[in-house]
Amino acid sequence: MSVNPTVNLTPRQIVSELDKYIIGQHDAKKSVAIALRNRWRRLRSNEDIREDIIPNNILLIGPTGVGKTEIARRLAKMAGAPFLKVEATKYTEVGYVGRDVESMVRDLTEIAVNLVKSEMQENVKGRAEEMVEDRILDILIPPVKKPTSTGYQTGTMVGYDAENASDHELNERTRQRFREKLRAGELEDRQIELEVKASAPMMQIFGPQGLEEMGMNLQDMLGNMGPKRTKKRQVKVSDARRLLLAEEAEKLIDQENAVAQALERVQQAGIIFIDELDKIAAKSGDKGGPDVSRQGVQRDLLPIVEGCTVTTKYGMVKTDHVLFIASGAFHVSKPSDLIPELQGRFPIRVEMQSLSEDDFYKILTIPRNALTKQYQAMLESEGVELEFMDESLLEIARIAAEVNSAVENIGARRLHTILSSVLEEILFMVPDEIPAGKVVIDKAYIDKRLGDLVRNRDLSHFIL
Repeated sequence: MSVNPTVNLTPRQIVSELDKYIIGQHDAKKSVAIALRNRWRRLRSNEDIREDIIPNNILLIGPTGVGKTEIARRLAKMAGAPFLKVEATKYTEVGYVGRDVESMVRDLTEIAVNLVKSEMQENVKGRAEEMVEDRILDILIPPVKKPTSTGYQTGTMVGYDAENASDHELNERTRQRFREKLRAGELEDRQIELEVKASAPMMQIFGPQGLEEMGMNLQDMLGNMGPKRTKKRQVKVSDARRLLLAEEAEKLIDQENAVAQALERVQQAGIIFIDELDKIAAKSGDKGGPDVSRQGVQRDLLPIVEGCTVTTKYGMVKTDHVLFIASGAFHVSKPSDLIPELQGRFPIRVEMQSLSEDDFYKILTIPRNALTKQYQAMLESEGVELEFMDESLLEIARIAAEVNSAVENIGARRLHTILSSVLEEILFMVPDEIPAGKVVIDKAYIDKRLGDLVRNRDLSHFIL
């Protein structure tokens, strides 16, 4: 099977992996874990029924900043599946200005092709590195062609003699010495002249909806006409390795096989995350007005979610087994305001919980990519050790919960605004006034930086 099979994790193991990055939301994690495991089950089910097993699409309902997008993104990364996040508001009904809903499938296919090619290039990286080494050596020490029994080939035939043979041997010995220096990293800063592909100018083609694919094909066709343009650049050997590695790896992979695998992976394992679905739901009582096209977007979206065939520049893509995860706050409209056919295509509904003060504290301390750890890593690059006292993290969590309840609930995104305000002065003073050493953030420092803002509701409304 050419599809990269979903990672063989049980639903409980999937939830455990998600717990490393996302706090709370157990119901949502449980639903997506089952959906991911069901893909693994379908690919190993009896062929007679495999095509009839359709994915159970999921609708995540909850306020912003509670982890809806992060759950979908981590799920796709865990599965090694092509993943695309789109906003429903970018698409409009056919006949109105906006993107064609089929473009989401084309974008997903492009992502899958790049994903498969990257994996293939990684597999041939060792061979590609050898080819890069030879190309750099050819620039440093141009090779002398080996003498034959009848003559010595250097562009014209000359008589064979010991001097020609010794030139070749000397060249080989010199190349070997330089090869050893290359491998030892002694020539990394040496400048060489490298001939690289010149990037083709980007061309944007505008036209009515439905012509996006034709525009892409026209751009490809025009880009392939005429000779490949190259330009010479003076670069360090270390930079030449990077520039040449992708080029040589590209030559080693089977392009047609890569595209075939990518199409199969899109169709069998692709995940599309549609955010802000509530924005295209007609509010209860709406009979028209400026948002008349919202119901039209739903109708255009329906065949994609139900399962149809979309034309891409790589070939035809069926969406029958693509997993769709939609989300929305649904503060004003309700899921029942969606057209009935679209509602039926998202049978699993998960209510996301608002984050509490305790959740905020866990978000600051537990995830592998916690904000506090990100700031610590950035300042560590300047030789500064940033330490957060536990009392300071508890205070940040309390302030985040308080401001969310008093101003507007933006979930965990509130922690970004608060931490940026807390650390602004430190980030500015490093490295001029704080060249190196240890910086401790305690509760007193939090009060100093945020006390007035939190107490002044008008200020907190605009700043926090």
